[in-house]
Amino acid sequence: MRVVVSSLLGLSLICSTAWAVETAPVAPAPTVATAAQATTATPPPQTQKPQTLPANKPGTVPAAGNVDANGLPQEAKPLTAEQIAKNKALQDAKVKALVKDQATRLQQLEKANLDALSQNQELQLKNDSLGVQVQVLQSERSAQMFLYGAATIAVGVLLGFLVASYVYTKRRRQW
Repeated sequence: MRVVVSSLLGLSLICSTAWAVETAPVAPAPTVATAAQATTATPPPQTQKPQTLPANKPGTVPAAGNVDANGLPQEAKPLTAEQIAKNKALQDAKVKALVKDQATRLQQLEKANLDALSQNQELQLKNDSLGVQVQVLQSERSAQMFLYGAATIAVGVLLGFLVASYVYTKRRRQW
């Protein structure tokens, strides 16, 4: 059973790859034993396309990085001293431009950092002054509540004396 399943799987794999490539020639159907070996041991054989060589130099393969605007390979030529000097000058100019750009960005960031620090100090001073104001208002409120309590007690004592004197005079008259 295992051999049959693996051979069917291998056969479907080989057939699907053969149908997927339109220009590839169709390989003959493998037998059950070769299909089982193909799925377990080695991949199915693949056809290789011959490499196309440039018409001007047969027998040499151009480097993959040397490609012109049309996508055709260019011939690998050694650079002259003048070209090397130009490339180096170009790279130096690019590096100098990057350094200058980074320097201006650094100056901008330093300026923004200083502005943020000064704003932070201002906000801290405002926060401290507001904290002091809150403490003053809380102490004033507690002093005000103390005065209200003292006034309430004074009024209560005064009313107590008045009521006591009224009651005392009323009892004296009744005798």
